[in-house]
Amino acid sequence: MGRLEGKVAVVTGGANGIGRACCERFAEEGADIVIGDVLDEPAAATVAAVDAHGRRAVYVPTDATDPDANEALVQRAVDDLGGIDVLVTAAGISHAGYRSGDTDATRQRIVDDMAGMLTDPARAFADSVIADWHQVLDVNLTGTYLAMRAAARRLVDQGRGGAIVTLASIAAKVPEAGPVSYCVSKAGVWMLTKHAARSLAPAGIRVNAIGPGFIDTNMTAIIGELPEVRDQFLATVPLGRMGTPQEVAAAALFLASDESSYFTGEILHPAGGIYT
Repeated sequence: MGRLEGKVAVVTGGANGIGRACCERFAEEGADIVIGDVLDEPAAATVAAVDAHGRRAVYVPTDATDPDANEALVQRAVDDLGGIDVLVTAAGISHAGYRSGDTDATRQRIVDDMAGMLTDPARAFADSVIADWHQVLDVNLTGTYLAMRAAARRLVDQGRGGAIVTLASIAAKVPEAGPVSYCVSKAGVWMLTKHAARSLAPAGIRVNAIGPGFIDTNMTAIIGELPEVRDQFLATVPLGRMGTPQEVAAAALFLASDESSYFTGEILHPAGGIYT
């Protein structure tokens, strides 16, 4: 315990799923948390969970695609909690129009996407919608860049180093893991991570990524209701099960803490052995 004692962490997408698990795990290890998200009620639950661990939490409504909102998010860490030590970029969407907890829309979109990719992948690609492409890349890739840039500005000014942990995916390397926009956005996050690691290393700022496999979150909950989709996914996982947000948060804790002090520009895959 205490691996982040006295630290301040900013977590985008911290209202639920992997982001919330990171907030809770970091608070257990002594960090105060600034939560950026667009979901007020789930964010309030995350704040209460952090408070229950005896740490301070600040919620800042944040549109991941808005440069000013990202600047304001990180500035709240400075103004309210005295600075920033860690950034985790957990904000993301699986497809255009995604909103956490909207299971009906997610169910239909997964059914449609999987049907297209399985029965006629050429047509699915040829008929992909450019507006959907833009929305997914805006949130997943540009949103990650904006949060990293805002955090890097404060970390460089503070002059004491820090850690940035991005959320990529197995989809960064395996195109079958999602629709084209999602896969490309996560591949971009991985390259962005490596570029930032090179650029920020002289300032003592470490930048690493996590590439989760199939994790049991709101984004993937609908898979459990579609046995044919679930079975296809799990057939590729040697451990034979989905992972938990807490297992991803444990990897994030390692990368955020001094235990990974000689890690930068790397990606860890809590993915059940999918790359074997």
